[in-house]
Amino acid sequence: MAIVAIKNAIKAVISSNSNNNEQQAPLLTADSRNDTYGSNSNDLEQNLTHSSNDKSMTSSHDHNASFTHNIFTSIDPRVISDLIIGLSDGLTVPFALTAGLSSLGDSKLVITGGFAELISGAISMGLGGYLGAKSEFDYYKSEVQIERKKFFQDTTIVNHEVEDILLDINPNFSEETIVSFIKDLQNDPELMLDFIIKYGRSLEEPAENRQLISAVTIGGGYLLGGFVPLFPYFFVDSVGTGVLYSTILMAITLFIFGYSKAQLSMGETATSYKKTIEGVEMMAVGGIAAGAAWYFVKILG
Repeated sequence: MAIVAIKNAIKAVISSNSNNNEQQAPLLTADSRNDTYGSNSNDLEQNLTHSSNDKSMTSSHDHNASFTHNIFTSIDPRVISDLIIGLSDGLTVPFALTAGLSSLGDSKLVITGGFAELISGAISMGLGGYLGAKSEFDYYKSEVQIERKKFFQDTTIVNHEVEDILLDINPNFSEETIVSFIKDLQNDPELMLDFIIKYGRSLEEPAENRQLISAVTIGGGYLLGGFVPLFPYFFVDSVGTGVLYSTILMAITLFIFGYSKAQLSMGETATSYKKTIEGVEMMAVGGIAAGAAWYFVKILG
């Protein structure tokens, strides 16, 4: 709620500043209005008609794009990032390992070694996500404590910080606007601290249970992705056949993952060409890793 109040306060300040600028601007004369909007009402009506037609032609595309966009924007971007990290490692590392173990010619060894790596890798990745999220939370907490200490020791320093932030937002803010904004924030110390942390330090307060969510998301993504290259070995007797099926399945999976990752990370700006390139790059990364593992295990074996 504090962040919402801050945003509303900033919008109010910017709106006030814009209104002042509009009042100082010269009014359009009748002739200038005609030059700007058209010489008569028919021109305006035609413009509106063309605009309506253009909107109806793109409404279907916009609806589909916005539907996909709304689905993923409703999810915390950090969760999506953690999932991508887990899947990226899960789709490449176990695939490289199974490809390398397959050069020894024993499908049971591939399954056993693959599962051992998969479980240990998922646990390791989950712990890494937990520790990373915990460090992020600890850093955020320490920054809040530092700013709170400044506030009670010397409010002048805090006032200057707020002033610098406002001038970064809009260098044209008047002195009266800045002073008024600072006075409003001083009435609520917590609101001022939130403002400095969010807009001055560019830090977002970590979500509740962020450590656990990060651990489960990264570890689960690794486990899910790593099971894909192992899956074909359960249904074949020959290691060579298992490698072939695993490679085909992984090529398709890596391409889909790279394609989808571009859509998630870039949103509506991702073109089909860009998403295809991302898919091909993901296939290349997985293929190089698997090929290198197979080659070196073959040499050592």
